[in-house]
Amino acid sequence: MGWFKKKTVAQATVVLPRHIAVVMDGNGRWAKKRALPRTAGHTVGAKVFEDICRYANSLGVQTMTFYAFSTENWKRPKEEVDTLMKVFRDYLKRIEQFKKDNMRLRFVGDLQGLDPQLQELMREAERSSADFTGMTVNLAINYGGRDEILHAVRTLSQQVKIGEKSADQLTEADVNNSLYSDSCGDVDLLIRPGGEQRISNFLLWQSAYAELYFCDTLWPDFGPKDLDSAIEWYSKRNRRFGGV
Repeated sequence: MGWFKKKTVAQATVVLPRHIAVVMDGNGRWAKKRALPRTAGHTVGAKVFEDICRYANSLGVQTMTFYAFSTENWKRPKEEVDTLMKVFRDYLKRIEQFKKDNMRLRFVGDLQGLDPQLQELMREAERSSADFTGMTVNLAINYGGRDEILHAVRTLSQQVKIGEKSADQLTEADVNNSLYSDSCGDVDLLIRPGGEQRISNFLLWQSAYAELYFCDTLWPDFGPKDLDSAIEWYSKRNRRFGGV
């Protein structure tokens, strides 16, 4: 288990993030380093996703949101896109194994842009895990932060137009409730492995006060010890939220 499972209260005070977001980066480069097709990296990365979910759930993390497929990822080679969609589909078909850990599964993004069969598998996964009481796992698929905010603006504009809301009385809560990820809540810790130091249009609204943790480990090599390191770093942060 992790470092904070071994330390006593006297040795360390661990602040566990309620909501951890992860940009799963580096699958393609991991495969290239091994002279494998990029698709092999995505297959291994999917297994790492499951392992990290189970580990975080055992620690008591309330929510994790993973950047699985962005609105920009459609620009990738068709073979790679097809493989990613197959990985999602295969994973959802064996969701029963994942459910044993009592984790709730949700999907965020413009899901209408996905294959109808995949959409139905997603809806069934959400329905069948809705009453679970463990960690909530959000998978962002066909997701972009700017697209999400634009979606919220359009939704609220329509509500104002038909008289359901007043433009002068709109609140941050109204915006939040109109997002794809309306139930995700604010991000406490955003982790990006893979060496890049940007958030790449991920959870822009929710990450306003997130602590940003970057590491060089490629996602297929990311394990419990890497998550421990990120949480330990987070525990040392002084989160003032604009105060002193």
